[in-house]
Amino acid sequence: MHSSAPFPIGRPRRLRRSAALRGLVRENVLTADDLIWPVFVREGPAELMEEIPSMPGVFRRSVEGIADAAREAAELGIPAICLFPYTEDEKKTAACEEAWNPENLTCSAIRAAKAAAPEVAVMTDIALDPYNAHGHDGIVKNGEVLNDETVEALVRMALVQAEAGADILGPSDMMDGRIGAMRHALEEAGYGHLSIMSYAAKMASAFYGPFRDAVGASGALKGDKSTYQIDPANGDEAMRMVARDLSEGADMVMVKPGMPYLDLCRRVRERFSVPTFAYQVSGEYAMIEGAARAGWIDGEKAMAESLLAFKRAGCDGILTYFAPRIARRLKEV
Repeated sequence: MHSSAPFPIGRPRRLRRSAALRGLVRENVLTADDLIWPVFVREGPAELMEEIPSMPGVFRRSVEGIADAAREAAELGIPAICLFPYTEDEKKTAACEEAWNPENLTCSAIRAAKAAAPEVAVMTDIALDPYNAHGHDGIVKNGEVLNDETVEALVRMALVQAEAGADILGPSDMMDGRIGAMRHALEEAGYGHLSIMSYAAKMASAFYGPFRDAVGASGALKGDKSTYQIDPANGDEAMRMVARDLSEGADMVMVKPGMPYLDLCRRVRERFSVPTFAYQVSGEYAMIEGAARAGWIDGEKAMAESLLAFKRAGCDGILTYFAPRIARRLKEV
């Protein structure tokens, strides 16, 4: 028998009864326009596709392979790729000179990508770790990562990437004052139109391990990066770093890693109302993909759910290794 007491008027399940109703009231939607695809480049024959063991399904590609990736991005509606180089050991030095070699892997890949798919934006990484004999993001002397000397090197790096045709510069080094120095140098050199997406809230995280394998920086690194990346416990400090980078000329800001820091994504978006991105980093990718390949989770659903979480947290876009896979899935819907 039914109770004589009236049932509450509100029945939230009414709007969950069918896919059509759920679609009508869905608060957040993921599209290909939300994606930036990080890709790895290394020297090798045109057909090179070298799978990264700690990131199954992700590959290092040749410069020619990067051109193919740019064309694939265009076909899938992915608006941007982000380049990361694997530098051979013999080109790594304490002074990191390869970072501003106009013929280095990054610059060569920029030119190849823009020639192959001009409509796809090319984002670059500005940090010294792929070129550094010490494995750090900055120049090391007597065991210390030097700030001001590193900033000078980063400015040189930014200028050669600008000259090569980059669309978005991504300083990921976390040195003090680097955004202002780069912005001033770009303006002086006639590249005032270039966008900077600052890795403003980059935490000293354990989730970066597979990436360091991907760019060949793991073996050289002595110690950790806690003297320049943000303590994972410090949300207010992250907000101060975002405010600083915006004041120095950043156009967009990033929270990195992503899923463990969705609270920071929300705080940045609500406080600053600027284009806010998150990087679903290598460790996040590896956990989802590894668990999926082991049969412990539904990988396709976990991928989609994880990316939608960034939109719900307020992100305008996501750097994710899942970009081509989710873009194909969205195209099929």
